[in-house]
Amino acid sequence: MTRIDAKFAALKEQGKKAFVAYIMAGDPDFETSLEIVKGLPGAGVDVIELGLPFTDPMADGPTIQAAGQRALDSGMTLQRTLDLARAFRETDDTTPIVLMGYYNPIYSRGVDKFLANAKEVGIDGLIVVDLPPEEDEELCLPAQAAGLNFIRLATPTTDDKRLPRVLQNTSGFVYYVSITGITGAAEAQATNVGPEVARIKSATDLPVIVGFGINTPEKSQAIATVADGAVVGSAIVSQIAAGKPTGEVLDFVKSLADGAHSA
Repeated sequence: MTRIDAKFAALKEQGKKAFVAYIMAGDPDFETSLEIVKGLPGAGVDVIELGLPFTDPMADGPTIQAAGQRALDSGMTLQRTLDLARAFRETDDTTPIVLMGYYNPIYSRGVDKFLANAKEVGIDGLIVVDLPPEEDEELCLPAQAAGLNFIRLATPTTDDKRLPRVLQNTSGFVYYVSITGITGAAEAQATNVGPEVARIKSATDLPVIVGFGINTPEKSQAIATVADGAVVGSAIVSQIAAGKPTGEVLDFVKSLADGAHSA
């Protein structure tokens, strides 16, 4: 059982929904990013999504793209991202970390070496947005064999014919993308999301967590009401981009987490 599996089992026992927060590793710099990430569990975050900076982030909107560029400009690399996870694990051995990004940096390092490194520093799961199920032998299956969850995205365009393929080797949880398009581009609507989450849950026992387009505590609560939890990324990253002090960023995160937990 991974930390992700254990976390969702504990939440289910408590009758609570999950709150997942996305932070770009190294934004705006290594030290600030680590300080924020270390503060996330205390702000109510159940699972941390750690963005892996990449030069060509095709699924990300302007907010996340800019965060990745700030991180790259400050010297962030795949190795430094793993270093950040290792530093976090020095004081927290229970909060799950999902590394979210693109395949190119992983491929460049080599899959076997990357998986060994990720496992060593305490990464629990991967979301690699540009590897479809047809490429499962490339990274998904080796990751699962190494003891990491491989989390797949389902979207409004994932129809009933495609869904079983998407779910086939998914573990940890299913990430439902609430809108068509890029991150931070539109707002999620619980009335639209609810039926889609129910459709996915009829095909899997995994928790279904909803992300994209959630930017307020009220929206976080509304989405968590119809799903197993909510993910917020762009809205948090916007606070960091605005130069808010770490304490203010974490206060905002706590308000979003409280929203999801009150669902």
